[in-house]
Amino acid sequence: MKGALGVGLACLVLVVALSSSGCSTPGPAGAVPEVTTPAELAGFVTHAAEYARSVGREAAIATFSQRTGPFSRGDLYIYAYDNNGTLLAHPYQEEAVGTNRLNWTDSRGLPVIRIGAHVAAHGGGFIAYLYPAPNLGPINESHRETYVPKIGYVCPAGGDLWVGSGLYFSDLAGMGPRGMPPAVEKMTDLVRQGAEFGRSHEDGEAFAAISNASGMFVDGEGHYLYAYDYNGTLRAHPHLREAIGTNLMARKDPFGMENIRALVETATSGGGFIVFVWPNPARGNRDELKIGYVLPVNDRWWVGSGVYLSEITGVDTSFPPP
Repeated sequence: MKGALGVGLACLVLVVALSSSGCSTPGPAGAVPEVTTPAELAGFVTHAAEYARSVGREAAIATFSQRTGPFSRGDLYIYAYDNNGTLLAHPYQEEAVGTNRLNWTDSRGLPVIRIGAHVAAHGGGFIAYLYPAPNLGPINESHRETYVPKIGYVCPAGGDLWVGSGLYFSDLAGMGPRGMPPAVEKMTDLVRQGAEFGRSHEDGEAFAAISNASGMFVDGEGHYLYAYDYNGTLRAHPHLREAIGTNLMARKDPFGMENIRALVETATSGGGFIVFVWPNPARGNRDELKIGYVLPVNDRWWVGSGVYLSEITGVDTSFPPP
């Protein structure tokens, strides 16, 4: 997914990169490869798309539906949708196959399938979302408290078919001491430090510190802290100072998610991860998925920060407007 730089080449570019790195992809009757990096995930999904184009829609759907097939191994598997959001293949959610999931959201309200279909329609690329944690038995999307971050990749597969797969943080190589990408661990540390600072200082002092663009809550990688109250009013931000004091609760992203409301609800529930769409200044303010983390400070306000998906994948993951 390359923003305005030719999103239609995304799948091809990444599979070429995968091949040049010496990584393998599965043949129709081969073993599922070891997939531990974003590039390998892209290659796995791209190969599944190529397979679908070569054998045809029905044969591919039958193969992708097999739990012990060449495109499924435990937490790693291919799923398939049509462009209208109907699930066509999933080896672990047979009961959902044939249903329209275009408006399905993760536990924080991110419209994952709508975003996946949009990214696939523009050539394919990386996405992020929350999904039930691995090693907890069968997938149960109703257990909202089990959702954890997942990095996905989607790709068009011919006609109105698109395919995808994903990796939990626990499946990725090169994770930090707490099992998360280093950028995410630094970001969550920043949020914890901000919450502790807020609890031990007067509100005004804490808001001033958070809003200081060269202060202690803006790190060398560009991560920064922000603060809102539970009504959705921005109380502190190092880069949106003109918006401080503005109520943003009703703000909607291009896919219809009220992301400030979702952030508030996450903080109200005790905090945690949330994935949402936000403009990335480093990408010309194009929209990009962001993995956020929020914590309550007290009964008046909360703090949060985030990592753009491109920081984890190493490629531009911004996308054109829907």
